[in-house]
Amino acid sequence: MPTEILMPALSPTMEEGTLAKWLVKEGDTVSSGDVMCEIETDKATMEFEAVDEGVIGKILVAEGTEGVKVNAAIAVLLEEGESADDIGETAESDGKAEAPSNAAPAEASDQTAPASGYGRGETDATPAPAAPSAADGSRIFATPLARRIAADKGLDLSQVKGSGPHGRIIKADVEGLSKTDAPKKSATAAAPASDAAKAAAPAGPATDTIVKMYEGREYEEIKLDGMRKTIAARLTEAKQTVPHFYLRRDIQLDALMAFRSQLNKQLEPRGVKLSVNDFIIKACALALQQVPDANSVWAGDRTLKLKPSDVAVAVAIEGGLFTPVLKDAEMKSLSALSAEMKDLATRARDRKLAPHEYQGGSFAISNLGMFGIDNFDAVINPPHGAILAVGAGVKKPIVGKDGELSVATVMSVTLSVDHRVIDGAVGAELLNAIKDNLEAPMTMLA
Repeated sequence: MPTEILMPALSPTMEEGTLAKWLVKEGDTVSSGDVMCEIETDKATMEFEAVDEGVIGKILVAEGTEGVKVNAAIAVLLEEGESADDIGETAESDGKAEAPSNAAPAEASDQTAPASGYGRGETDATPAPAAPSAADGSRIFATPLARRIAADKGLDLSQVKGSGPHGRIIKADVEGLSKTDAPKKSATAAAPASDAAKAAAPAGPATDTIVKMYEGREYEEIKLDGMRKTIAARLTEAKQTVPHFYLRRDIQLDALMAFRSQLNKQLEPRGVKLSVNDFIIKACALALQQVPDANSVWAGDRTLKLKPSDVAVAVAIEGGLFTPVLKDAEMKSLSALSAEMKDLATRARDRKLAPHEYQGGSFAISNLGMFGIDNFDAVINPPHGAILAVGAGVKKPIVGKDGELSVATVMSVTLSVDHRVIDGAVGAELLNAIKDNLEAPMTMLA
């Protein structure tokens, strides 16, 4: 029977996206690996490839449609021996129900599980029940036909192990089961959420209330896109749920500036020019190795202590920001870090980063020094354990160890720390290691 092509989850936080452009039309034959369409997520525009060969029997979601829910049918694929007459009205009605045109996007959630493989499932004449959720609120991914069979048999899909791509529950997983065959829910899974978990975050004033305040005043109303909604949701969550504390140090840069100038002269024939930020990335990566207890992330009921130094760096783009991750940064040379950072930043501004390039990491850097900002406090990007806010290097009077007054180039930094992951003494040790690395830059090459 015809199979549905479903809207995929292209990142762990994606709940819906925009079907930006179809690259195939009805009647076209596709093979595995052929690019069928472009999908805009909250972070990037990504190509969506076919996994099987067949003929595009029907396109259910027009290009340009916003708010298409993950796991909603976007097209129907006909396989050998099938024709458009086999499609019927099911896929069309399912697609319209699950993929509203120009609907306001829902807030992204970290609880959203990725869609299976490329999100294809069986079609049938009876409408499928709504996509079920597990006890913890996360989405359970099952084909429409599997959901219908489970509903008819009274099966709890959260207790069924899927054998489809990425654990998706398919027809074969539920067809032979009866209600008594399915595993029982554990007491833990069945337990109600605590009152604290149920309590919603306090809401701000309603939109209408705010708009009325500015009646008669000239303004431009700017619709929030997926990226801005995600940034708002994640940073609100971070400030409400992550117990931040802040550590501050001044770092003298004169030795680093002289060393950088020397290296850049030597690297000029290779077309390499190191920035101060490249040294900061390297200093932080090495510091995470020197203070391994700080190289940790928060994982709900535990912490994960990483061995490599995977350092994220905030990159401002139009309408938001990315934090591409430089993996194994402690192992890379300054010139390699510089080249990789330039490439990631360029593709971030073009929204061409793949999810694995901006997800993960244990530590982040946000540098506003190039904008003349002396110092600031950055918000931690969960699940990171800390983020370093970097200000501008400016000439300041300092008192030397001998008591003599002199002038030095001083950079102010602030380390925002998640107290659930890193205690004060460990945070201080990490920041001191970063300072030592930057003030003695030649040691970073050893």
